[in-house]
Amino acid sequence: MSEGWVDAFLEMMAVERAAARNTLTAYGKDLADAAAFLKGQGRDLSTASAEDIEAWFAGLGAAGLAPATAARRRSSIRQFYRFVLGEGWRTDDPSRRVEAPRQGRPLPKVLSRDEVERLIAAAAAKDGGQGLRLAALVELTYASGMRVSEVMSLPMTALARDPAYLIVKGKGGKERLAPLNEAARTAVKAWLAVRKDFLPKGDAANPWLFPSRGKAGRLTPRRFSQLLEEAAVAAGIDPARVSPHVLRHAFATHLLEGGADLRVVQTLLGHADIATTQIYTHVAGDRLAEVVKTKHPLARKS
Repeated sequence: MSEGWVDAFLEMMAVERAAARNTLTAYGKDLADAAAFLKGQGRDLSTASAEDIEAWFAGLGAAGLAPATAARRRSSIRQFYRFVLGEGWRTDDPSRRVEAPRQGRPLPKVLSRDEVERLIAAAAAKDGGQGLRLAALVELTYASGMRVSEVMSLPMTALARDPAYLIVKGKGGKERLAPLNEAARTAVKAWLAVRKDFLPKGDAANPWLFPSRGKAGRLTPRRFSQLLEEAAVAAGIDPARVSPHVLRHAFATHLLEGGADLRVVQTLLGHADIATTQIYTHVAGDRLAEVVKTKHPLARKS
């Protein structure tokens, strides 16, 4: 019986909620895992008690399952039983007491200001146009706090007139202002002077700020990451600590360290919820505490 319930649930998710194929596959695997556990207890999804579902979920944690994966399995079983209740196949929800696993949000990796300067210098030191392009990419990302997808999607026309800020369309189609400092604008102007050398053959009308001869016609986030890692090695920085997104983290953290208001940083990053931005206060706080500990004369005496 429960197999038919699962099939009906997955069909509902596909038709009514337009769930992606990968999502449906994940739900199917999660419910199959629960069913396998219950079979060992002489039950199935149609006859499971609240204690049975709690035991299954507790076993996930004991087996060392990552909190994110466990959270997804909880979501799968909860949504399944809500569907079952709605269909009237059961009059109770045995998943109701399953609590969400605690997921400690990791602090973002952040480069110091000195490391960012070394990274920019290493990028600019690359030969010819390659160096000008990478320096523009790093300066632009660090100065604006843009997501890598936003940087890669910039049209050349957006910077052709040397603007002091950009209007960026971020997640959910929401627009925001992204500031450009003098260093970024200078780097972009130097790059525009040689951009034609990087145009795909026969594609003089290529609209992207950072064109590429690849299929997409523009530089990809993966290629930007590879170039950054090379610059990190040249700058004496662990490449595992460097990525386009780390430059965005550095933008936010260095603003807060400099005294910027959290709401301003939220707006500049394009975060819908300030709780997302608040994680940077922990990073900046830790860094400031370390400065006091190592630089304050009374702290050194102790």
